[in-house]
Amino acid sequence: MKKIINPWRNHAEYNCFGCCPDNPIGLHMEFYEDGEYIVSTWHPEHNYQGWVNTMHGGILSTLIDEVCGWVVTRKLQTSGYTVQLTVKFKKAIPTTEPELTIRAKVTKQVRNLAYISAEIVNSEGELCNEGEAVYFLMNQEKAKEMGFLPCQVED
Repeated sequence: MKKIINPWRNHAEYNCFGCCPDNPIGLHMEFYEDGEYIVSTWHPEHNYQGWVNTMHGGILSTLIDEVCGWVVTRKLQTSGYTVQLTVKFKKAIPTTEPELTIRAKVTKQVRNLAYISAEIVNSEGELCNEGEAVYFLMNQEKAKEMGFLPCQVED
């Protein structure tokens, strides 16, 4: 696996809830490229609960949406936005779970739409959540206009 270099890390206005390391209430996700997958590991905590000691479904959905966004950024080298997100909650995740692995890949691309599948697996290797996202892909000119920067990996 190769660590993805966050191209926006030094941008003055960058404050993404999912991936900005400096957002005080954010998820601070980091990403890696592993073959056709983009992968992130994340550690649940008490502040992200829904029911007592149980992860909030909206946070789990955000983890899936964020990794899918980074699939677009790294694998397709453009920018885009979510037009559809479906999440199946298969197993409750406690806030005490040591580590989650979130991974996603492109399953199909039709013109300016990318179809991306994702999953969240707990530290025991159990599938907890599945996601399917559809992203609208911006053309290169529009992506640059919106601030897209090429996304590379560390050597």
